[in-house]
Amino acid sequence: MTTSDVSIVAVGDAADAIESAVPVLVKENFASRLFAKDATLWGKEAESEAAKRLDWVGLAETSRPLVAEITQLRAQFTDAGLDRVVLCGMGGSSLAPEVICATDGVPITVLDSSQPDMVRAAVADRLDRTVVVVSSKSGSTVETDSQRRVFEQAFREAGIDPTERIVVVTDPGSPLDKDARETGYTVINADAGVGGRYSALTAFGLVPSGLAGADIGRLLDEAEAVSDLFATDDVDNPALRLGAALGGTSPLRDKILLISAGTANVGFGDWAEQLIAESTGKDGKGLLPVVVGDAPTGPLLADELWVYLVSGDDESAHPGDTAVQVSGSLGAAMLLWEVAVAAAGRLIGINPFDQPDVESAKAAARELLGKGTGSASAPAFTDGAVEVRSMGPDFLGSADTVSAAISALLGQLPEHGYLAVMAYVDRIADQSLADVRVPLATKLNRPVTFGFGPRFLHSTGQYHKGGPADGIYLQITTTPIEDLAIPGREFTLGEFIASQSAGDASVLADHGRPVLQLHLTDHDAGLAQIQQAIAQVTAS
Repeated sequence: MTTSDVSIVAVGDAADAIESAVPVLVKENFASRLFAKDATLWGKEAESEAAKRLDWVGLAETSRPLVAEITQLRAQFTDAGLDRVVLCGMGGSSLAPEVICATDGVPITVLDSSQPDMVRAAVADRLDRTVVVVSSKSGSTVETDSQRRVFEQAFREAGIDPTERIVVVTDPGSPLDKDARETGYTVINADAGVGGRYSALTAFGLVPSGLAGADIGRLLDEAEAVSDLFATDDVDNPALRLGAALGGTSPLRDKILLISAGTANVGFGDWAEQLIAESTGKDGKGLLPVVVGDAPTGPLLADELWVYLVSGDDESAHPGDTAVQVSGSLGAAMLLWEVAVAAAGRLIGINPFDQPDVESAKAAARELLGKGTGSASAPAFTDGAVEVRSMGPDFLGSADTVSAAISALLGQLPEHGYLAVMAYVDRIADQSLADVRVPLATKLNRPVTFGFGPRFLHSTGQYHKGGPADGIYLQITTTPIEDLAIPGREFTLGEFIASQSAGDASVLADHGRPVLQLHLTDHDAGLAQIQQAIAQVTAS
């Protein structure tokens, strides 16, 4: 069906799910109750959290005053010769601006890492022309606070007043809000009634994007054009149809392959990945988004749903026994998927607005950080420039090489499981590492996800721990080329990211998940060694 800028075409089990589940959602008045901010839609246990997280349904209207404010601020920076925008933020604070700017064709540097080499590179690039947006909903995100401190010091050392270069986006009353105002920074508050992954059309999405030059007014126009449609209790509501396809198949097709097939929304799958995984992956249930880029070459698996992201003028459904084709301008698509995931949450029976297992990994990281750098366990063995460790079930056996260890991990894959590759390396400089996803998926004939750490901790990290217990985990960490001190902190960025990776692995192991840790003692040599080992394993 095609209506008002969005199109949903479904075949197979996805079409059957729409036919059976949408009438139920319509009978329950789900859409109109959602847009009326009815917090009872997801059950009694979810009510208190949902009551604080539903302002996103009206952002197309309530965010309008931000447009003029951001436009004026951008003009001031442009007049001062400042034409480079760096965003320090994690999760929902960074993923939406990255997609908005890429789709609009405007440059922005997204610094969503505590990896020392990546942070250093961002600080060293055109500092004299740089504006930094520091985004943290809670105001206490350690990665973002660390990035801010490093930039503040760099500005001061260059003879630049940080208050003239840093813009803070946070919830009103947060620790960062108070501190930034007292320091003299420009502060723009976001709507506190919106959770991070639903915040694309709040100040978190609009401020960095608008300062970088994206047309944020048009983005809100696109969302506003479909708001009434999505709020309508009707079987033709595209958001209900997509929600039913995602959460209403029986048995549930819980591996959602996001396939870029001509969409103009650049990198949309990365934004949708966080929305889906963090919203649904809990209570042993959930939907695992798998960002695959091009169409898969293998057959559709019994637990997969293929979602093709297409342009608005593509009228034909793409091949696949069970598939959904989705199109829409970026603002409309963001609201479409937010409503759809909220509807899928109701169908699956989870609260889409909490993220209990994200905090568990943070707590483990804090505990390990307090123990100092000596908290890493001894490796099971060392092969060249790679230290090998296993956590969770004992699966290494007699393995004494990297390739043998990887094979041993792959041997733990359940019948309907998935492999998650989690790389705590420089997301920009080491981008080629992501290429290992395809041969691993081909070898296993199962879904394989790839995430850069700590970025994915605010996304699929919730699903890894709270979702179904059918994952195996390959974690890659590295010794930074050069560590970086955090001004005013007793730990370095290198120590911090080491605690994050170790904390993540320990929580996975506590949940009984098999984890293989490969640590590069020499970054370049170790990285090449791992890539060669994966090539060897997948070729056999």
